[in-house]
Amino acid sequence: MKIRKRLLALTFLLFGILQLRGQDITLYQQYNGRINYTAIGNTLNEFENNLVREFCEILPSSSADLNIPNSASILAAYLYWAGSGTGDQEVTLNNNTIIADEIYTVNYQDPTNGTLTYFSCFTNITDIVSALGNTNYTFSDLDISETLTNNPGYCNNRTNFAGWSMYIIYEESSLPINQVSLFQGLEIINREVQEKTIIIENINVLDNDGAKIGFLAWEGDNALNLGETLTINEAVISNPPLNLADNAFNGTNTFTNSTTFYNVDLDVYSIQNNIAIGDISAAIKLTTQADLIILNNIITVLNSQLPDATITLNNYTIPCYSKTIDLDYTVYNINSTEVLPENTPIAFYANNILIAQSTTQNEIAIDGLENRNISLTIPDNIPDNFTLSLVVDDIGDSSGIVIELNETNNITIENIQLIPLPEITKLETMLSCDIGFNTAIFNITNQLEFIENVDINTISFYEELEDLLNNENNIIQPENFQSNASPQTIFMKQENEGCAAIYQFNLLTENCPPIIPQGFSPNNDTVNDWFNIQGLYDIFENHELQIYNRYGTLIFVGDNSKRWEGKANRGLNNLDTLLPVGTYFYVLNLNDSNFKVRTGWVYLNR
Repeated sequence: MKIRKRLLALTFLLFGILQLRGQDITLYQQYNGRINYTAIGNTLNEFENNLVREFCEILPSSSADLNIPNSASILAAYLYWAGSGTGDQEVTLNNNTIIADEIYTVNYQDPTNGTLTYFSCFTNITDIVSALGNTNYTFSDLDISETLTNNPGYCNNRTNFAGWSMYIIYEESSLPINQVSLFQGLEIINREVQEKTIIIENINVLDNDGAKIGFLAWEGDNALNLGETLTINEAVISNPPLNLADNAFNGTNTFTNSTTFYNVDLDVYSIQNNIAIGDISAAIKLTTQADLIILNNIITVLNSQLPDATITLNNYTIPCYSKTIDLDYTVYNINSTEVLPENTPIAFYANNILIAQSTTQNEIAIDGLENRNISLTIPDNIPDNFTLSLVVDDIGDSSGIVIELNETNNITIENIQLIPLPEITKLETMLSCDIGFNTAIFNITNQLEFIENVDINTISFYEELEDLLNNENNIIQPENFQSNASPQTIFMKQENEGCAAIYQFNLLTENCPPIIPQGFSPNNDTVNDWFNIQGLYDIFENHELQIYNRYGTLIFVGDNSKRWEGKANRGLNNLDTLLPVGTYFYVLNLNDSNFKVRTGWVYLNR
């Protein structure tokens, strides 16, 4: 199994927080490769407390020898210690002070003595065992004397016990490829709760040769042998003469063939006849009818060939003011025993909502990897601060298609903070005269006068905010920008070391007062050939122009489509001929509430 940095850090964090609780026996860790395990330990009881009822104390220390192959490399070592009461969390191993990483407790309701609590402590001692190697290990300073003194129920009930054990998982090149699965917690089986069943999954048995199961249990008595069984796939297993089929918890140590391992069982069984090639799961059941048994862990060794997909988020890029993020991630097949097939599905979730899917492109070899990248568009209903989950072997509904050695390590999680659009700074509206049909020319770079210490090279203008955010379609000639709508909003971006500052302002096209000439000469010389009132036509599109002769007679009426070229279109002189030279009176109604009717004289020349 590939342990990612985030998961590894999380594991250390969980172990670093001391927990006081009972817990079902569940999978703690799996190891894959050419590996095996061994266990050592000893009791702190002088006698079996079900036979010698007079003692009510424990030994100050006990020892055991570790002997693994010299060519082996230690992968992990764990220390367990247990006893009556709520627990002693600090002990000594070969003069090293050991502090519990976890402490489990369970209660037994005795009909005579009331509630009796039992504990088990656990800690990782890989560094210590790797340094000391094969040697004699002495465990000491476990103190439950106050518990036994203050609550006589433990001795009355003959469940006064204490002991310790070490599990060592090691790698050695001559071993077959195995999967070692360690399950742990703390559970009681007794006359009220007579059995415990554990289902082992995530296996693919290729060869049952050498398959075995071990367990650590506390408070088993040889003298009580009513219905104590261990079954694998509904078949009772035994190890006579040490462990009989009906007395599985009898104070024995299979590793040393000891029958004086009082009130502790450190046993291992061959199960090669109880598990079949091709099995992908196995059912383990432990039973008792009378004896109080406290189960601490179960460990299995199976020859299994499966991939193990994991995924890490290597890097991600969050553009400014965007709902799209770019991910760089890696899919691993580390600590596996088979290639990971191509097209293994990958799902991407934001706050547990599926937002994208992908697949691996190639087979990933044992201990191999594949780097991938993807752009994700975050839906609008997802807040800017959300949890992103990358899950390998997930078809989008939290289910997979690949049987793996470990199905619990397929996810990596990252908290993502998008960069929201900032408050846009509003600048003053710019005004310009209509040059026709609501069109005006603006030098929009004049807005830079209102920004301190600005560098023109950091500025760009856009007609749409979306274009600004996408950095496209910027205005090419901001010094001579033609606006065709009024009002029109312009967006300005100022680049800086972080995300750009954004400004906006409006362009307002206004009708400016028309400029009325004092005369014109319609003589077809292309100069002043008509009464050209500048700023009138196609600007005041609803205007009306009236021309009167010196006698006050209306001789011409014009509008935006009729310009006065020195001819009459009213009265008797409407002969499509030029009018006589002279002074004429005009009335110009702009039909604009902002302007009064303009009147005056104009001279018509030839």
